[in-house]
Amino acid sequence: MGRLARSATREVTGRDIDPTKIMAEVADRDAGGTVVFIGTVRRTSEVGNVDAMEYQAYAKMAEKGLRRIEAEVREKWPVRQVSMVHREGLLKVGEVSVVVAVSSEHRAEAFEACRYAIDRIKTTLPLWKREKIKGKNRWVEGSPIKK
Repeated sequence: MGRLARSATREVTGRDIDPTKIMAEVADRDAGGTVVFIGTVRRTSEVGNVDAMEYQAYAKMAEKGLRRIEAEVREKWPVRQVSMVHREGLLKVGEVSVVVAVSSEHRAEAFEACRYAIDRIKTTLPLWKREKIKGKNRWVEGSPIKK
């Protein structure tokens, strides 16, 4: 633990996210498991059909938070590599909004660490999302996965 990933991404970006690139960043010959979470803009919400999603971020603070989350993950699990990236800007339905990738010697730790990281991103970072729905726009609060 305590190792920093070589060339890992920990950023908020206005550019498209390539999940394959993020997955390649966490590839490690000593890892037996790699878990990748890919969040996308979905077509529906509880209030209607979504036309698009707007993400806003305080990027510098969010990137500092991503480094903090990585440190927390490394403290809790013996991970090999960690990479996290979140989009900002206006995204269409189906576009990738967030990718978290974790590699570890064993699959259980990779799954747990990846789930922890995405839950922390959703609940602690200065990132906001607004659904664009025909006739309505609403801010949406992120929440962790329900067990």
